Amino acid sequence: MKLDLGTLELGVATSATQIEGGNADTNWHRWAAIPGKVKDGTSPARAADHWNRVDEDIALLSELGVRHYRMGLEWARIEPQEGVFDTSAIAHYVDEVKALRAAGIAPLVTLHHFNNPGWLEERGAWTRPETVGVFVRYVHRMVHELKDYVSEWITINEPNVYATNGYVFGQWPPGKKSIPEAMKVMSLLAHGHIQAYQEIHKIQPHAKVGVAQHLRPFDPAFSYNPFDRLGATAMAYLFQWASFDAMAYGRFKAPLKGSATVSPGRYYDFTGVNYYTRSWVSGVTQGTRGNSPVNDMGWEIYPEGLSRLLTQVASRYPGPIYVTENGTPDATDSFRARYLYDHLGAVMTSGVEVERYYHWSFMDNWEWIEGEGPRFGLVALDYDTQERFICESGRLYADIITHGGVSEEAYARWVEPSARSSAVSGAGNSAPRVRRPGPPVL
Repeated sequence: MKLDLGTLELGVATSATQIEGGNADTNWHRWAAIPGKVKDGTSPARAADHWNRVDEDIALLSELGVRHYRMGLEWARIEPQEGVFDTSAIAHYVDEVKALRAAGIAPLVTLHHFNNPGWLEERGAWTRPETVGVFVRYVHRMVHELKDYVSEWITINEPNVYATNGYVFGQWPPGKKSIPEAMKVMSLLAHGHIQAYQEIHKIQPHAKVGVAQHLRPFDPAFSYNPFDRLGATAMAYLFQWASFDAMAYGRFKAPLKGSATVSPGRYYDFTGVNYYTRSWVSGVTQGTRGNSPVNDMGWEIYPEGLSRLLTQVASRYPGPIYVTENGTPDATDSFRARYLYDHLGAVMTSGVEVERYYHWSFMDNWEWIEGEGPRFGLVALDYDTQERFICESGRLYADIITHGGVSEEAYARWVEPSARSSAVSGAGNSAPRVRRPGPPVL
């Protein structure tokens, strides 16, 4: 065996807004309707039409041998008007998780993945404290509805990314540029997670509940430069660790704010790690290291970063760890096989016992402000015809699932011919340099 995965369980991941299609009234449908907000002018209204192709897609999951599937719910479908729940939409999700179970696939359900109903967005969404209660009401309803088929939940996906892109950089809805407002949003998302965690356990005492946290190493461009070192430390704290501590333990440190309704404790049953790249920090700016292999979106491909982060997470947040997202945009499917092999290898050499790994993504999806351009899927999608095609990297993943690792034959067939990246940034330069602007945080 070229790479033995031991007891590591493999799955794939998606999100509702990115694959379902249809005209749900979400913050992202509204954002995409504003000219210039999405790079290619597309909308999540088309996406992968998964809403109408659930059976076809479950058949593809089965063909890949997948036994763990991370999926999302579209809150705007479930509660299209405040306090009004659509029983037909709820029934659709009940049927979906029931069908997954019948196929031998265990669902891990994400309750919030950057997606707000339009009516909630109009009210200020996560800038307003009352949103916490509104979120918990929605969580209560869906856990009650799905509890016979779902026992694992992610309350919120990448709260730091939601707050940073929507309220610091202004690139995502609602397009604000206010660090204080972003810190308020992060604080309220943490409150929402903690109360949702408690509510889920009232309904399902033995449920497993966590958050999918976007993590990355922040490394100083020049380790001898104190400003680079300070900048890297500050960015890591503000972007990920402050929020993570608040959600995991109810410990709110400046600039986040707690409340009298939240007591310190442990508010996770597993830790979800989403990993894609690292940031090189020069003073108060971040970017991509020169000379480094990159993917189609210009993000550095750095498998060692996953190993480093898993070690940190295991130390800071003891307990089960899932890699809830890891993948790369690769339109030609020319280096994804190598990427998979290297990142699974990083998991196994980390010295950390990781229970599960979810590849992002199962199929090509609508990639937020990037639109339909980036291709993350093990299953390729023709958006015009909605035809699905299993990529060679998908065949590799199926083979890995079957054999519990990468066999010598699989390595020779898929990994050895695979490129290391789509390009090399800054080729020919001897010193590490930071290219700006840095990779967008997804």
